[in-house]
Amino acid sequence: MLFSSYIFLFMFLPAALLLYYLMPARGRNLTLTGLSYFFYGWANPYFTLLLFGSTTITYYCAHAMARRPGEPATGELPLLDGDDPASLRQKAAFWLAITANLSLLGFFKYFHFGIDNLNALLASLGLEHLRVEGLFRIALPLGISFYVFKMVSYTIDVWQGSVRATRSFIDFACYVAMFPQLIAGPIVRYRDVAVQLASRTHSLEKFARGTTFMCLGLAKKILLADPCGKVADTCFNAATLNAFDAWYGLFAYTMQIYFDFSAYSDMAIGVCLMFGFAIAKNFDSPYLADSFADFWRRWHISLSTWLRDYLFTPLNYMLLTDKVRERMVREKFRYNYPAIASSVIVFTICGIWHGAGWTFAAWGTMHGVLLGLEQLRTRKSGYWKLPKPVRVCCTFIPVSLAWVFFRAADLGSAFGYFGSMFGLRDKNAGTDLVAGVIYQPYYLLSIAVAAVLVWSAPQTWDFTSSLNWKKAAWCYGLLLLSIATLVTKAHSPFIYSAF
Repeated sequence: MLFSSYIFLFMFLPAALLLYYLMPARGRNLTLTGLSYFFYGWANPYFTLLLFGSTTITYYCAHAMARRPGEPATGELPLLDGDDPASLRQKAAFWLAITANLSLLGFFKYFHFGIDNLNALLASLGLEHLRVEGLFRIALPLGISFYVFKMVSYTIDVWQGSVRATRSFIDFACYVAMFPQLIAGPIVRYRDVAVQLASRTHSLEKFARGTTFMCLGLAKKILLADPCGKVADTCFNAATLNAFDAWYGLFAYTMQIYFDFSAYSDMAIGVCLMFGFAIAKNFDSPYLADSFADFWRRWHISLSTWLRDYLFTPLNYMLLTDKVRERMVREKFRYNYPAIASSVIVFTICGIWHGAGWTFAAWGTMHGVLLGLEQLRTRKSGYWKLPKPVRVCCTFIPVSLAWVFFRAADLGSAFGYFGSMFGLRDKNAGTDLVAGVIYQPYYLLSIAVAAVLVWSAPQTWDFTSSLNWKKAAWCYGLLLLSIATLVTKAHSPFIYSAF
């Protein structure tokens, strides 16, 4: 069920809100959980069994970690103390939760990727007779990458003593399955909503801000992301392109992926506000970043902070051996070798998390290398003396180039597109026909408006921080225009819903 579909906008969401607010406060988490499972099972009801199973395992493993022998069955569970030695039961519960969730993700997301690569390797070695054929095909459950990361973070936080394991299964199931951020994030951590799950306020101001987020997010998706996507699809699917057309298509995709994903995040934040939950923003004008580290502080913030806290920091600590520390001391800490290596490793994993394909791995590795190289540059380097617009441009261009790997169907297509961008591919008779599609006034206007908004408009978060009748009129007008446009076009899924 898409956020931008008629069923969601005019049937599910109004009915869900009505049912939720008719319930007494004590039953609202249960109601929201049931609604979330209905929402999640709309495409495939069997996926709800995986979600429920993963939720149940994580819930009971957290209990096993936190509950001491003789602990009463009521009241808060104690926080774990990281200085206390863990028992065998606690260790087993921790690793069971981590292994079960990551195995679930690995099997459903990477099984076919592994089989396909194994067959390709066997074929290259002349062992075609050993190819694995005839295996069943596995459908990728929606949102599995996101809810697995949520449960892994909960398990680690309970283990480290930064959050209490909850006694309420309904509260935990509500946290995991909450439909606004189940399919494509943001990756909300339990500790950020634990208090709100127990008690939260519902106000007209909060509901109004949520509605504003919804209107602006829908407008981003329908009026900007989708037209940019039409241009990007035409260019990336073309056999050959002129160099200018290829750069134009890449710019269109750069705008599409930002407005598409930030639109989903805005709508998720807005729906959460309607149900009384306040979650953190997920984007902060990423194309205004003046360094690659700054970009990842602004892009998909919930993912980048997750990677920082649960992968980068522990890996960086592990790589900081005594020999490495001695070398860094001798060099007066000129280079942070563990941080450089951790950047490459973590962002390669980040790429693979996005999708089971070598293009995603290449995209992540490229960002990791860029971040690693950036750490070789000190704050006293000449780069930081450049005007900020120049630094923004120096960041935006490599980030855009990396999107080629993210968008391309395979590595061959990616390198072919780079060849078109730099005039290294031969053209055919149909090359000039592409221009008749991608330079239509509607597409040119959409991309121009997107560019203006990216570099000059306030963030949705800031725009909605204070509301007045003028802003309400703008949002109402955008809502009507979005719905009118929606009537004339087919549904297009959000990009990140595929991950």
